[in-house]
Amino acid sequence: MNNKEVTFRKICLLALVVLGWFALAGQFYLIILNRVTSIPGTIIRYFSFFTILTNFLVAVCSTVLLVNKNRWHQFFSNAKTITAITVYITVVGLVYNVILRFLWSPEGFQSLIDELLHTAIPVLFILFWIFFMPKAGLKSKDILPWLLYPFIYVIYILIRGAFTGLYPYPFIDVKELGYNKVLLNSGMLVIVFVVFSLLFVGVDHYFKKQPLF
Repeated sequence: MNNKEVTFRKICLLALVVLGWFALAGQFYLIILNRVTSIPGTIIRYFSFFTILTNFLVAVCSTVLLVNKNRWHQFFSNAKTITAITVYITVVGLVYNVILRFLWSPEGFQSLIDELLHTAIPVLFILFWIFFMPKAGLKSKDILPWLLYPFIYVIYILIRGAFTGLYPYPFIDVKELGYNKVLLNSGMLVIVFVVFSLLFVGVDHYFKKQPLF
């Protein structure tokens, strides 16, 4: 990359770092402010949202890439790692804007935080992946390890829900839907993850042959 491209890359990363940590801190403040249970229980609830965990991954990845001098840089600069995170945050934005957005109407500061977590940050990270991640010839077999994170997440939510009766999203609420419907919904989400993983692998192949710059 030339100097201009390096500058734009740093600006994009800086925006992701600032917006990411601000949104995560803002959501943490709001969930603590409006808690209906103990603070430890509320903190566990906060980290039980796929949106929060994935935005946390984006914020950490962006921070590591921006700082550029730490032991985690090699891991987070790896094409497979960045692409996996891009798939995760893409699904976050997709599921919220297609399904969850219409189930409630946040206002004020909560509305701002929601837009950052579910729209602005996903779009910005996707753009970062497209323009600034070196295309490395990803293969379809690379997507199998990427499914481990959402799989473990669903298992955790079902186990936690069995003990607490609390589920972070309506489409995996066993109390309302039953296990059969929840497992069906989970299977459909797996398909979404696979489809978008293959899509990003395909885009990687295309831009490797026809680079943007």
